[in-house]
Amino acid sequence: MSKKSRPVPEPAEYIAHLTDAHTHLASCGARDAATVAEFVTRAHAAGVERICTVGDGLVEAELALAAAESHPDVVAACAIHPTKARELDDAARARLREMAAHPKCVAIGETGLDTYWIRHRPDDTAPLAVQEEALRFHIDVAVAAEKALMIHNREADTDLLRVLGDAPSPKYTILHCFSSPTAVAKEAIARGYVLSFAGNVTFKNNEELRQIAAMVPIDQLLIETDAPFMTPVPYRGAKNEPAFIGHTALCVAVARSMPVAKLAEVVAANFDRVYQIAKP
Repeated sequence: MSKKSRPVPEPAEYIAHLTDAHTHLASCGARDAATVAEFVTRAHAAGVERICTVGDGLVEAELALAAAESHPDVVAACAIHPTKARELDDAARARLREMAAHPKCVAIGETGLDTYWIRHRPDDTAPLAVQEEALRFHIDVAVAAEKALMIHNREADTDLLRVLGDAPSPKYTILHCFSSPTAVAKEAIARGYVLSFAGNVTFKNNEELRQIAAMVPIDQLLIETDAPFMTPVPYRGAKNEPAFIGHTALCVAVARSMPVAKLAEVVAANFDRVYQIAKP
C-alpha cells in the first residue's frame, strides 16, 4: 500500500482495563505535561488505564520520568539503550541510580543487547562488549533498587541468555517486544521472565510469534505498543501511540482463544504486579 493510500490509524473498539507496558511518549511527540495529557486522554478513550513510558538514553529517560511525574496514569522506565551504551559514563551512571530510586520509575530499561545495529551501523553503535558491560550495570541497578529489568534484544539471543543466566536476578525480567524463536521463549518462560508482545505479533508472517503468545503462561504476559514504532495491523507502517494497543490485545486474545476483556483484565494485573503499582 502506498503512503498516500495508507489509512489513518484508529483505536480498536473500546476494551476496558488495557495497559501499555512499553511506549516512548517523548518519541511520539509528548515532550511536555500538556502533550503527555493529550496522549493519555486519547488512550483513556480506547480503554487504556496505565502506561509505562521508556527512556532509551539519558535525555529520553529524563523526559520519561518527567511524564510520569506529570500524570497519575503514567509510570517510567529509565536506562541507556544498548546501542548507545558508550554514553554510560560516570555521570550517567550516577543519574540513573538516582532515577531508579524515584517512586515513579518502575523499571530499569530499556537495556540489553543488539547485534543487528552492530552489523548495519557499526560506527554509530556500541560494540557488544560495551553493551554487555552496560547491561550488567543496569542489572545491578535493578537489583539494588528492587525494580523490574526491561530488556531490549535484537538478534542477540545466545549472549543475552548467557548474561542474564550468570548475573544477579531482579525480581522480574521483562523481554520487551518479544520476537525471538520458540526455543528462546521456552527458556525464558522456564526462567520466569515476562514476555511482552508488541504490534509485530499482528503481522501476517509472524505466525510463530502468535503461537508463542498463545503458549506463554498468562501470569508471564504483558502487551505493549513500543510506540511510535510497531504499529499493529491494519495500520502497519503508520505512527503508533498507546491508543492503538487494542488491536494487539485482540490479536493475542484470538491466539489464546480467550475473550479480550478477560485478557486485558489479567494483563493489567500483571502490569501492576511487575511494576509494583500500589492500588489506591
